[in-house]
Amino acid sequence: MALVSPKVLRAATIAICLLLVVTLWHFQSSTLQQLPRFSYGSSTGIASGSSSSTSTVTSENSNKITDDNNNAASASLTAAAAGTVDWSRYAYVQYVTNTAYLCNSVMLFEILHRLQSKPDRLLMYPSDFSVDTEDDSTESYLLRKARDEYQAKLMPIEVQSRISGDPTWAESYTKLLAFNQTQYDRVLSLDSDSTILQPMDELFLLPSAPVGMPRAYWLDFNDRVLSSQLVLIEPSEFEFNRISASIASAGSTEYDMEIFRSKKHADYLGNSEEAWDPEKVLNEAKFLHFSDWPVPKPWIAASPSVIQEKQPTCDLNPATGQEDDCRARDIWLGVYEDFAKRRKNVCDLSVERKVKRSSPTNDSPEQPSRYEYIV
Repeated sequence: MALVSPKVLRAATIAICLLLVVTLWHFQSSTLQQLPRFSYGSSTGIASGSSSSTSTVTSENSNKITDDNNNAASASLTAAAAGTVDWSRYAYVQYVTNTAYLCNSVMLFEILHRLQSKPDRLLMYPSDFSVDTEDDSTESYLLRKARDEYQAKLMPIEVQSRISGDPTWAESYTKLLAFNQTQYDRVLSLDSDSTILQPMDELFLLPSAPVGMPRAYWLDFNDRVLSSQLVLIEPSEFEFNRISASIASAGSTEYDMEIFRSKKHADYLGNSEEAWDPEKVLNEAKFLHFSDWPVPKPWIAASPSVIQEKQPTCDLNPATGQEDDCRARDIWLGVYEDFAKRRKNVCDLSVERKVKRSSPTNDSPEQPSRYEYIV
């Protein structure tokens, strides 16, 4: 599926990914390699190239598949408008393996609660975390808050890992547990190093497919790389077992995806002639993912020198002829400031001032490769 990921940042090294969840979705099927194209309306000019087929599906059958799915989508939206959707069959899913990401997940649930989101909220957490009221740990406090204030359903899990013991693999493998939540018809897994800007419940009503993912527009279009920052899943024991077997045999250098940073926005806008308007993009976006190396994740304070060097530059203002259009910079700084404030308000945690290197985790601002682990 193609989904948008606008960068409200300027420049060469910046890559906050604003995922505008309203455009084209390419659905992957375990039994059908034909990837029909669906459009759900978007005010952006995102390129909508159709997908090629390597299956034996005929053009006539392909058109029928597209028509059937479009009809299903229309029926789902009609049911939603009529208030007849059973939202308990759907869930936003978060998985956590450490305190920082637990806070991030609770912050996402706070937003969903504030937006009056209708689907369930499921939080998978390490079984050695306690929810006992006698436990005064940060983890226990946050779990109880997610449950009591934001109506999250708590599910203790055994964090999975590969023989190598790499903590990133543990994170990635644990994420696959979303495929096994068969108590739901559909779940939406969101990377927790992100923030939600607008309601997204309508994604659960997209046409049926085992997995729906946004296209990584910032990579080569012909490669058709998909992003796992947001994954719409129809839970299935069969699919869970199949994917688990695949990741267990994956090589140590097989990764998922990673943001490619560029000052050019044509890949997002869909054509090189459309003007880049960071305020318009931010207002359209629904999901924002933080990926700004060498700027660390937003719960870790960046040094003033890094901020000064990597913040968006001011653009040329046609009205004044001066480079005083600093909207992109203001927006970029603003999303980090907003994250820090919400982290304090929701989790009672301040932005971390230093990184502990003794125990490697995903909290450490290590330089990313082009890909992250496959999930």
